Amino acid sequence: MKEVFLESHNVKNLYFGFGQFNYHLIKGLYAAKAKDLKIILHAKDTGALKTEFGDYFKYKKYFSFRRYNQFAIRKKYDLWHSLNQNIVIEPYYDIPYILTVHDVNFVHEVSSDMNHIRNIRFKEKLARSNAIVYISNFAKEATHNYFDVPNVPEYVIYNGNTIGKVDIPENYKPNNVVLKNPFLFTIGEINERKNFHTLVEMLQFLPKINLIISGKNSTEYAETIQKLIAKYKLENRVYVTGKISEKDKYYYLQNCLAFVFPSLREGFGIPPIEAMSFGKPVFLAHKTSLPEIGGDYAFYWEHFDPKYMADVFTKGMDIFENNREDYELNYKKRASNFSWNTAASEYLEVYRQVLNNTTTVK
Repeated sequence: MKEVFLESHNVKNLYFGFGQFNYHLIKGLYAAKAKDLKIILHAKDTGALKTEFGDYFKYKKYFSFRRYNQFAIRKKYDLWHSLNQNIVIEPYYDIPYILTVHDVNFVHEVSSDMNHIRNIRFKEKLARSNAIVYISNFAKEATHNYFDVPNVPEYVIYNGNTIGKVDIPENYKPNNVVLKNPFLFTIGEINERKNFHTLVEMLQFLPKINLIISGKNSTEYAETIQKLIAKYKLENRVYVTGKISEKDKYYYLQNCLAFVFPSLREGFGIPPIEAMSFGKPVFLAHKTSLPEIGGDYAFYWEHFDPKYMADVFTKGMDIFENNREDYELNYKKRASNFSWNTAASEYLEVYRQVLNNTTTVK
């Protein structure tokens, strides 16, 4: 039986996109129950994974020193899958290798100098790849725009919808903020890329609507948002909650007027899919992968002038309210098309194709 090694140690970071990707892909692989492959999970807390998934997987404990070549993992697995483009742990030997690319935002956010260590590391990953998987067509296009991509098989495999059946008690109240007035909701790590400050500026033109922003807010950008809240005297209308529980997130998605996501750079964008699961109207930046994810029933901002954003929102809500049944149905249908089980099955086929086309050095 062929052994497939998943460099999956980011599974520990379930509040972040890479952690969510790792965990839900692992769940999908577990559900697939492939009988021709043995998958090894590389993680810090192997005990928790084994408790959930038992002996279906093998497990290898993660140690950060493995990033150094002299301590690199030397077992010659039949196939190595690097689950994101930022991972610094690599196999010691030249073995069949698959890379999943989520985005190349680091070209904008770290350095556009192709001699920067971050870009050099990514180019090395590309060079050793026997196949490359992108989480969106946009991620593929952006990679080709900035880097020389080797002539290897390339695939686009969409992430799945993280929300399954949601059962929130009727009297449930979140631990953070409970609003009686209509509110907009957004979630994500609060940094400049998410562009959340434009929502605060927009709100001055939507006097009867509140806003909840959730997500890790330890960056300086969070201070920018707080200053804008004070500037426009929105302290009683805009709430920055910090990280929230899954149940609180579901509550806000279920009870919000609409989901708003003006992000500037997204390799995929799971939050809009989660919102569509509840039949909620979604308002997105018309940038990067978001039109690819939102589809025809989402509403889009072409730019971020606050009055323009408010007008797009008002007109979009009128369209939604006048066609509510059709829009809710299509939102839920689109969200259901993004499946982790489907994604896992597609990854398994990529594994098999690479294994059939390469020979591991023994």
